[in-house]
Amino acid sequence: MAAHLGAHETMEVHEVLSATITGINTMQLYRPHAKDPQLTQIMDKQLQFTIDEYNRCVQAVQHLSGQGATPGSPYAASKNFTPTYGLDHPAPASPNASANQIDDRDVACALLGLHKSSASMKIIAALECANPQLRSMMQQGAVNCSEQAYEVWQYMNQAGYYQVPTMKEMTTNTVLNHYQPANANAMGAPGYYQRTATMTYPTMTQ
Repeated sequence: MAAHLGAHETMEVHEVLSATITGINTMQLYRPHAKDPQLTQIMDKQLQFTIDEYNRCVQAVQHLSGQGATPGSPYAASKNFTPTYGLDHPAPASPNASANQIDDRDVACALLGLHKSSASMKIIAALECANPQLRSMMQQGAVNCSEQAYEVWQYMNQAGYYQVPTMKEMTTNTVLNHYQPANANAMGAPGYYQRTATMTYPTMTQ
């Protein structure tokens, strides 16, 4: 009897679930070190969401017979945010001498790193999934992680923990304005495919 899931998707989902357990444990480990009420609120919300999402995924894959896996609920992150650009005397960074020195910045950095890593793993898993329901679940999970990461980044940006370096406006404009729209009508022009098909190329001589 053939298995209901392919080898690649089975191993990718295994990696995702294993990493999610580590992520949940890590969030619980860092939680007592968070002091800012805004950060603790974000952590508690994200931790509970991650646990719920993990449980839904476990239930789906353990009872999966080609049907039943659902994408799950999207993460509801704040959308009312304007990023602050530029550097304003960023604080020097160095490793802590002990765990007693872990502060809100360390907690937020760890949380951001977890979500970035998880988003990458889940989108890679989605690309390996043959089962459409499981694929949708991994895709939604990747989006959820990106939303959680951006929520943490918003907090860090507002607190000055994650500043955004910029280039001169002229440099930025020069780089981006270098690209121009493609000629959408070029390939549809009369005789385009005929000309392409009849093009000759030099042959290799031995």
